[in-house]
Amino acid sequence: MAAATIVEKFEGTPFVSSNFYGSWWFTLLWALLTATGIFYFVKRRVRRASTIVLHAAFVIILLGALITHLTAYQGVIHLRKDMPSQVCTDGQTLPFTLTLQEFSIRYHDGTRAEADYESVFLFDDKRQGTVSMNNICSYRGYRFYQSGYDPDGQGSYLAVNSDPWGIPVTYLGYGLLFLSLIWMLIDPKGTYRQLLRHYLQGRTAMVILFCCLVANSHATNSLHTLPRETADRFGRLSVVYNERVCPLQTYAIDFTKKLYGKSYYGDYTAEQVLTGYIFWGDEWSKDLMSRLEGEDLSKTNEKLQLITLLRHGTPLRIFPHTQREHTTWYAPTDPIPETVDTLDQQYIQLIFNVLYEDALKGDYAQMDELLDKMKKYQQKNGGTSLQSATAEKAERLYNVCQAWLSFLFMLCLGMGFVSMLKGRLFQLAARLLLVVSWLFLTVLLVLRWIIVGHIPMSNGYETMLLLAWLIQLIVILSLLIETRQGVHFQGRPCGAATFSLLLSGFFLLVSHLSMMNPQMTHLMPVLQSPLLCLHVSMIMMAYALLSITFLYGITALLNKKKAQQLQLLSLLMLYPALTCLGIGIFLGAIWANISWGTYWSWDPKEVWALITFMVYAIPLHHRKSPWGYHLFMTLAFLTILMTYFGVNYFLGGMHSYA
Repeated sequence: MAAATIVEKFEGTPFVSSNFYGSWWFTLLWALLTATGIFYFVKRRVRRASTIVLHAAFVIILLGALITHLTAYQGVIHLRKDMPSQVCTDGQTLPFTLTLQEFSIRYHDGTRAEADYESVFLFDDKRQGTVSMNNICSYRGYRFYQSGYDPDGQGSYLAVNSDPWGIPVTYLGYGLLFLSLIWMLIDPKGTYRQLLRHYLQGRTAMVILFCCLVANSHATNSLHTLPRETADRFGRLSVVYNERVCPLQTYAIDFTKKLYGKSYYGDYTAEQVLTGYIFWGDEWSKDLMSRLEGEDLSKTNEKLQLITLLRHGTPLRIFPHTQREHTTWYAPTDPIPETVDTLDQQYIQLIFNVLYEDALKGDYAQMDELLDKMKKYQQKNGGTSLQSATAEKAERLYNVCQAWLSFLFMLCLGMGFVSMLKGRLFQLAARLLLVVSWLFLTVLLVLRWIIVGHIPMSNGYETMLLLAWLIQLIVILSLLIETRQGVHFQGRPCGAATFSLLLSGFFLLVSHLSMMNPQMTHLMPVLQSPLLCLHVSMIMMAYALLSITFLYGITALLNKKKAQQLQLLSLLMLYPALTCLGIGIFLGAIWANISWGTYWSWDPKEVWALITFMVYAIPLHHRKSPWGYHLFMTLAFLTILMTYFGVNYFLGGMHSYA
């Protein structure tokens, strides 16, 4: 499977679909693996019910997959409005006809970001069918899914699936798997409960308090720009950015980061930088050019293009807007109308004409008045398209908090390394920082949730923050039941807090690399499902727990005397990690079947998640020596790195965040 994902990168998905995953020898390999497992299972005379149900579930899932492979039909039918059709694109003829009545796209308020696609059609017997994303239609053993649409909006593509025998068997296997994975954790006679009883025999408690972060800025050459208070008013205007209505401050921060690599420039805020380029563009451009000498040419061109676009046709759409997408800055020609009856781009244009004149004259009092007037105009005419007052306040607070995130990962990494080299006082400081870091990430994730209206799990940046948050939470909970399972590095004590700071700091660092995109966007229609939260949170929890086993592995390899005690702690993390990972993977399969009619498509992320699940299951079947166990767990972490980073930024696929 791992080899197939690499081949797919160079030969394409159709090649591996026919020559690997869909080939007879690949099916035979699964059959041999299943038969060997059953033989070994019977030979060992396993009698524990939870173990029997768990392994029977996998056999049933594979049986269901085989039935689907042999009997199911999958195709696509193209419908044009008011034109009956029953022939799929592969030539297969359906036993009934469909007639498209209407196709529509629903957009998020105030933007052109698609929220959903919907097709309404009629069958032979005049029964009406409706299909949208995550909302299927079933008819006479066939299921229909929204797949695509024609550019003119007069046609729709529906995925067609008929699998009356394979899906019930597969879903039975999924249900038994979920039941048995949870049963494995709660079975009084099971291995996990025995490990837990042994672990809880010697627990003690601890109390953790509070710490704060500090930062500073540096000065730069004096440039013309708006006063900080006026620029802040400017940043409160609502704009459409990334097809989302948000404060202008959000775009100003992204603009400044693209030019200077951070959310401020010297003593200037992001809003001052943006307005500086708007009203005193030549002066600011010259200053930037003096700093670009010796920089990579492609990066220089990107920055110059960004400035040119802003000055000659800003990529922002000042909200509310009508036909024109861009606002160009001109000298004032007309007075501002006393009353405005329509949402007219001309009104916004006139506002900026006068703002331009006031900025050059330094008349900031009138400028403040105009900006306040324009904000009230937006609130009056925006309707439901504008952010709520709570979401707007949350986004402005989030923009402030996010600027501190870069200092947080530096503090986590720095304190992690320092506490390895120093004494117990630094260990206590590491624990305090761990709690503060977790609280800060909690606030950041909650604010992001309020802003975008869904749990922040939809892209690589959000899942990196979530993973760091989960790792810190798990370690904090373990510290509340103090284990004293530390390690000595160069004669000095190191604990779980030290290594969790290093690991969470690493994930926060990765979230700030250029390949991660922190911008907030609306969810794609296919992701607007309650299963998103369950699927992603389960897998992220599993990754966090498995990351802790990696920490224990490193700790044990540095200090072999602690290897046996740390093996117990690692196993306590491993069992629930595999439960979460298994449930997360197969919840994703159910979601995929609901969304587009196939519960397993051999996407690289799916394949590597399955590989990770199988690799980490090995230690539960064969108890190695403590040192060998920790070596295996340390190396097994490479599968997580491959699943998350390798797939995202090398292999690609449907699940890639890149």
